Amino acid sequence: MKGKIAINKELCKGCKYCVTSCPKGVIAIEKQFNKMGYFPAAPQHMDKCTGCAFCAQMCPELAIEVWITDNNKNNTKKNRRSAEAEKT
Repeated sequence: MKGKIAINKELCKGCKYCVTSCPKGVIAIEKQFNKMGYFPAAPQHMDKCTGCAFCAQMCPELAIEVWITDNNKNNTKKNRRSAEAEKT
């Protein structure tokens, strides 16, 4: 299984919770600030992502979406945390 993340840079406040919670070091803080003046998180090493969704679970702003791809079946599933965020 392989993961993929998307981070909404305008929602991100640069708290770094996702950076410290990622066991694979996929996420880093950008050097350019967003419209609100924060330095947002961004995926840097997507090839290492496992889709564990620790980053999305830690994000207080719900700025992270995670997908898991099953390489054998070519299926893509949205992580549960991302689906819950869409309902609100």
